[in-house]
Amino acid sequence: MHRRHLVPGVLAAATVLLAIPASAASFSPGAPGIGDPYYPASGNGGYDVSHYDLRLKYQPKTDLLEGTATLNATAKQDLSRFNLDLGLAVSEVRVNGRLAKFAREGEQELVITPATPLQKGKSLSIVVRYAGKPSEVRIGGYTAWARTPDGGVAAQEPESAAWWFPSNDHPLDKATYDVSVSVPDGHQAISNGVLQSQSSKLGWTRFNWRSNKPQAPYLATLAVGKFDITTDKTASGLPVLNAYSKDLGDNDGAARASIERSTEVTEWLEGVFGPYPFNAVGGYVPNVTSGFALETQTRPFYSPRQFANGANVSVVVHELAHQWYGDSVSVHHWKDIWVNEGFARYSQWLWSEKEGEGTAQELADYVYATRPAEDPFWQVKPGDPGPDKQFDIAVYDRGALAVQALRNEVGDDAFFEILKGWPKKYAYGNAKVSDFVKYAEKVAGKPLAELFDTWLYEPSKPAAPAAAESRIARGLSASPAAKPVQPKSWKKIAETNTIHDH
Repeated sequence: MHRRHLVPGVLAAATVLLAIPASAASFSPGAPGIGDPYYPASGNGGYDVSHYDLRLKYQPKTDLLEGTATLNATAKQDLSRFNLDLGLAVSEVRVNGRLAKFAREGEQELVITPATPLQKGKSLSIVVRYAGKPSEVRIGGYTAWARTPDGGVAAQEPESAAWWFPSNDHPLDKATYDVSVSVPDGHQAISNGVLQSQSSKLGWTRFNWRSNKPQAPYLATLAVGKFDITTDKTASGLPVLNAYSKDLGDNDGAARASIERSTEVTEWLEGVFGPYPFNAVGGYVPNVTSGFALETQTRPFYSPRQFANGANVSVVVHELAHQWYGDSVSVHHWKDIWVNEGFARYSQWLWSEKEGEGTAQELADYVYATRPAEDPFWQVKPGDPGPDKQFDIAVYDRGALAVQALRNEVGDDAFFEILKGWPKKYAYGNAKVSDFVKYAEKVAGKPLAELFDTWLYEPSKPAAPAAAESRIARGLSASPAAKPVQPKSWKKIAETNTIHDH
């Protein structure tokens, strides 16, 4: 609030003005978006959520979801009102125990006006009662809720929360989660983290899940259906839980042969990226018709079609690598997607190297050599691809080329120090591509901006001399007629190219 000095001649007028509380002018609405240039409507301003407590009931036959969501939050400004993201119908809202006014604006904005304005720094308890059929909700022309023959699934990127719970739906606002779901006996409810308890009463079974580390809303997941569940523990004692729909048909065996290796893959990734950052490991495969996979925190989602051609551990490597690169360290804005996808893809290359099916260098050389200069692939800038190209194959493969170029430039010792140090430095937070560049320069002790500009931001194929300088396809640049050799792992890696084709 701005103050000004008053001279004696205007004291009489000022007396009238001072009758209005000086603080009233400081209260203002929270922004309807968090400020992401790719998705202006995503998230909201004015507050920060620390915990979600979701108490839900879901009827698979009718797709009816009923919920009471309690959000623990803190006001980041003096708030007259604020927004949540939710597509379902709301019956009641309370803020700090008192009934609040609410209204809907657009497809996902729930505008809440508390009984009294909220002071900056004040703790908030927000309770929202709501219900609806998530599969019928369309936001931006699509639904993130998939119905299955025996239930429903929430898994989508960059947004999925608004279809099943009210949230500040952007990676910048992470929180912990308790998800309690009641479903008809004979069904199960799968979510993130650790299953705390399970109980049955009057034909309904309630499952209580807890995810105890900060989690972006789109990484929260819910699957209701009939599953076969396997459990295990990692060498360090982390609980492992995998779930498979009972009607996966011919894909069942291949799905199990892949996902049951999650423990092995996680332990290997700890050697690459450092200690696993969360309280549980696992994966689930519901009977959905989609073809993508998603790094839902602690328990990645896999479509059955990922295993249509047999087992594919490479997709498991990709999604579990995201637990460090994407889940623990999340994007600041969605234009920073390379920090997620470039490294998850590169982890597949490292797995290939470990398995003796082609080194990361050979895979990089193959990508460079098989994409001609006129291919639109090279026009996509992985460091800022734009919302329409956010999940383009170039973000993955050209993004992984940038990682290999970094490895060649700084050497293995510094490179693997960077891979482990980055998720430690930004654990449970958010970061930009520029933050990674600065961090890599600090560890390597040398400037790297030009290298990253070449591989992440130039809308053209790096010329042979520049590629050779990064030791990419050196043999091919010396002999342009040479035919690239396809690494043995390439086919399985390529089968995951639609991994985030949402």
